[in-house]
Amino acid sequence: MQLGLFNLMSYKDNPRGVQGVIEDMRSMVLLAEEIGFDTAWFAEHHFTNYSLSVSPLMLVAHMAGYARRIRLGTAVVVLPLYQPMRIAQEIALVDRLTEGRLVLGIGSGYQAWEFDRYGLDVETRSQQLLAHWQFISDALTQGHTQSPDRFGQPLRTDFLLDTLQKPLPPLYLTSSNPQLIAQFQRWQATPFFTAGYRGSHKLQQMVADARLGWQQAGLNADMPVAVQQYIHVTENRQQAHAAAERALFVARMIAALRENTSVSEQAFIHAPPLPDEPSLETVSHNLMIGDAETVAERMLVEIRAIRPSHYNCFFQFGDMPIADARRSLTLFGERVLPLLEKELGPLTLRTTRGE
Repeated sequence: MQLGLFNLMSYKDNPRGVQGVIEDMRSMVLLAEEIGFDTAWFAEHHFTNYSLSVSPLMLVAHMAGYARRIRLGTAVVVLPLYQPMRIAQEIALVDRLTEGRLVLGIGSGYQAWEFDRYGLDVETRSQQLLAHWQFISDALTQGHTQSPDRFGQPLRTDFLLDTLQKPLPPLYLTSSNPQLIAQFQRWQATPFFTAGYRGSHKLQQMVADARLGWQQAGLNADMPVAVQQYIHVTENRQQAHAAAERALFVARMIAALRENTSVSEQAFIHAPPLPDEPSLETVSHNLMIGDAETVAERMLVEIRAIRPSHYNCFFQFGDMPIADARRSLTLFGERVLPLLEKELGPLTLRTTRGE
């Protein structure tokens, strides 16, 4: 199992503003690399303070100049938002700029707020994902495409750029839909799951339901899966509740973006409490929040139930103060990882390489 670090880059109350969010991301990625994480992931969202990560490929290329060993992933490139001829070239270029460290996560997106502003219909996102991926994979693996010119006539385009990793970088897909999964089998795409603030029990149920659906569709029910969890290591109950409040802040923004979104002139989402919102104590229990022993124990239960090939850790959720996020990640490396590795074997680049 590999470990990842997720970067959403929400903006809530960072004392250094937008630049602070960017600097915090760099700080967390470099610390994760020092600990020995396999991959740093970057989200894609647009036009609100939910995320400043508007281009995961740009952030991957940027961080390749800072980080030297950790792989760099897109979580995810929202393919329906792109012109496929352009994004195919960018994927190839970024894989070469990172010297083959790109991990390619793709998805269809879900936020109507974003699609509306690109003049796109969110209801057609799955069809657009498949159509764009067919074009992109042809361009990157066959070296040419066929597309209509401005008069509707077929036009062949040869692509000089291809990816350094062959046939493509490792591929991840944020979907459990059997019909979609079947279309990506030839690329050995790994389905990616997250349950957000609902935590471990919901995440385990999501994966179990997906595996049942794959089995019923004649797919491999035991295919590798990746999961993502909120993690905050602390022995202080007040800090645990503060982390849970940050997790709820993210959940409220997601809910607002799915419904009738209200956004200020400064692009800040108005995110009221959720209907039947759980208590901070419940959120702390749902997520990997607590002292090192509690976090390790909960993670082991989840890992044994799900058997993920990749475990993505979300430490700086809700624009958490960087000192708190770094302290949590440091404690994870120093105290949680040894407990996990005692049961699961080597999990980081440092332990697998004997450094």
